[in-house]
Amino acid sequence: MLDQGFIRENIELVERGAKAKGEKVDLKLFSELDQRWRRLLAQRDGLKHQRNVASKRIGELIRDGKGAGDEIAEMKGLSQRIKVLDEEVKGIEGKLREVMLSIPNLPHESVPRGGGDEDNVVVKTWGEKPSFDFPPRDHLQLGELLSLFDFSRGSKLAGSGFPLYKGLGAQLERALINFMLDLHTGKHGYLEVSPPFLANRGCMEGTGQLPKLEEDMYLCEHDDLFLIPTAEVPLTNLHRGEVLEGDRLPLKYVAYTPCFRREAGSYGKETRGFLRVHQFDKVELVKFCRPESSYQELEELLGEAEEVLRLLGLAYRVRLLCTGDLSFAASKCYDIDVWAPAEGKYLEVSSCSNYEDFQARRAGIRFREGGKVRFVHTLNGSGLATARLLVALVETYQTKEAEVLLPPPLRPYLGGRERIG
Repeated sequence: MLDQGFIRENIELVERGAKAKGEKVDLKLFSELDQRWRRLLAQRDGLKHQRNVASKRIGELIRDGKGAGDEIAEMKGLSQRIKVLDEEVKGIEGKLREVMLSIPNLPHESVPRGGGDEDNVVVKTWGEKPSFDFPPRDHLQLGELLSLFDFSRGSKLAGSGFPLYKGLGAQLERALINFMLDLHTGKHGYLEVSPPFLANRGCMEGTGQLPKLEEDMYLCEHDDLFLIPTAEVPLTNLHRGEVLEGDRLPLKYVAYTPCFRREAGSYGKETRGFLRVHQFDKVELVKFCRPESSYQELEELLGEAEEVLRLLGLAYRVRLLCTGDLSFAASKCYDIDVWAPAEGKYLEVSSCSNYEDFQARRAGIRFREGGKVRFVHTLNGSGLATARLLVALVETYQTKEAEVLLPPPLRPYLGGRERIG
């Protein structure tokens, strides 16, 4: 969340930033609560000063052998009034936090202004879109012909939107995950983590999913735990409530996890096959860094995610998201979209975001350097999500005979196999 003092001193800036993101915030309520909070603090601090003076006076009277009954009674009265004010301050702080949790992060100055997808800016394209001398099959047709996945049986087990991989489809999914983990740990210097797939409310609040996105999450009500929507949640919260040593930064973590999202309101053609599912696998990258280097770290993170697609030889583009398409918690975000030839469009496979200190304030993640303690900046990016990546891969490398050629980096993970079919 944003710093309380920063909001107080920049009400108009915060209001403009929220409006640019399409978020409604009650800054009038914030100002009312903030003023009341400061007024109560001043009253409480004044009474504490009076109590300290009275306590000192009582000590002097007792040392001089004089009675201090009136002063003791006065101090007890002050303590009772302070206790009442402490409760009022605590209540106001709770309400203030609720309001502050509803205020989005501000867009970075380099983020283009706009209302939605049409205002996002393509900053890079890579690779050539494949052409075929035959009508290309889509991933559903290829999956059926090659017996790679079974959506009907997945639906029988858990409902629509829960895919089932089988045979070489399951092996291909596993190969993609292992290839990406090896790349990010071996070349890019990330530490691999295998976290729980459930997270508590504190973790979900820390990364910004709660309270805004609770309806999109899967909740295990009996234990009040959420199925994670992304490994960003456990990885970012690894250092929740900690003060890190500055000379350890940046810290870089990578994890494979399944991801669970309700995707409320999704319908129609966009939900076909792997295009929009409730459960999918993803390799996630998370960084903790100094504020002054976070935007350079974002560019490096983007490049590390892009390298997956370059090594696999898949055409893609990078888009800088406009304010209206930026997530609640992000200050700046790039989307990486891979080309799926049979679908005839780009599919998002990664979002690489800088949250500045927005998540760190929520989760209490700081670092110590030169005698000062500051909040870290947090970043994350998909490196990559496998469902749509698999769509692009099988559609790009299909042959007229309904085989799928395997790009060289994946072959060692499939026993040296060069093709499926």
